[in-house]
Amino acid sequence: MHSVRLLGLDPGLQHTGWGLVESAGSRLRHLGDGVISTDADAPLAERLRALHLALAALIEAWRPDEAAVEHTYVNKNPGAALKLGQARGVVLLAPALAGIPVAEYQAMEVKRAVVGTGHAEKPQVEAMVKRLLPGATLKRADAADALAVAICHAHHRGTKLALARGYVPV
Repeated sequence: MHSVRLLGLDPGLQHTGWGLVESAGSRLRHLGDGVISTDADAPLAERLRALHLALAALIEAWRPDEAAVEHTYVNKNPGAALKLGQARGVVLLAPALAGIPVAEYQAMEVKRAVVGTGHAEKPQVEAMVKRLLPGATLKRADAADALAVAICHAHHRGTKLALARGYVPV
């Protein structure tokens, strides 16, 4: 059976989680996970550059076939929301520049795919990720979230690919 490498990304300016799984049919295998962190004291442009360079190196090293990014929800602070949006732009751009298709998922969709309910709490998501992907290191919650995005994409990628190719369900 043909397998694909799926890169899940959980965007953040301070910490961007990443998780890589191999999907073959309904089987998933953990390949790696971690967090890309930026220096909070550095200028914004330098932080975005550091994020991009780290993502480019990650993509070069692991050679994923597809990527998936979680939609981010922002708090009430407009400045923080703007910075998060800029980081999210870098996270979307890095795989796209490498020619990798990028899918996007709402947080509730990710939780539903991993736990079975869109209102799951973070500890529930992390516990299910550990159960579904033995060997996941999950050094930070951001890495667990990124693996959850990759799991969600593995569940939904067939439908998304069919729709992208013009398939219209009847």
